[in-house]
Amino acid sequence: MTAWQAEQLDALRIVRRHLIEIKSSRREQLRASAEDYLSFRQDLDLFLAAHFSQVCTRTCYTNNRSACCGKDGIIIFFAEVVINALVSTEEALDRLMSVLVQPNAGLKCVYLGSQGCRWQLRPAVCALFLCDPAEAEVFHSNAHLCSQWSRFKKREKKFRWPDRAVLFDDLEKTFITAGYESPLMYCHTSPGLLRVKRSAGIGTGVSRDQNRHGHPFR
Repeated sequence: MTAWQAEQLDALRIVRRHLIEIKSSRREQLRASAEDYLSFRQDLDLFLAAHFSQVCTRTCYTNNRSACCGKDGIIIFFAEVVINALVSTEEALDRLMSVLVQPNAGLKCVYLGSQGCRWQLRPAVCALFLCDPAEAEVFHSNAHLCSQWSRFKKREKKFRWPDRAVLFDDLEKTFITAGYESPLMYCHTSPGLLRVKRSAGIGTGVSRDQNRHGHPFR
């Protein structure tokens, strides 16, 4: 098991444990708080299915060329683990845990199975990744689609970029208040995102060792 897999496994265990601890009504409140994000992801998936599904399947997935799905180490926010758990069955979460404890000797991300991503709601970094050739093929001479894509990327930041009250930060706070911590809580551990919060006059919350985990948002 790699260090990345261990962090993923620990975050998933934390989420599952706390969701069992809380009342069903509180769990439903958490699910309701993510409705706007889920709506955004549904819109994004429809856009990708309509304009990129065939292109990406042909050029990357079937030919083992994907730079996004070709390795472990993708950036997954703790809140995404929470949201995915809220919309997944226990059996699906069991399968995620089972692959995380196995050595990944292949060329693909440990989450990538024969039917695609094993997440019910795949990480945003994956959903929003488009390689340059795919963008060129789809957006060539189509300024409207290119503009739509730009709006999707801006829309995603409204949920995880903490220059205001955002869903990802709030979900992290929920688990921190309950006594949990994870290096995937980037809104509370990333030096870069902490600077964003300070610049916006937002309290940074619980102190963390900000350098030991190699966070990407510096």
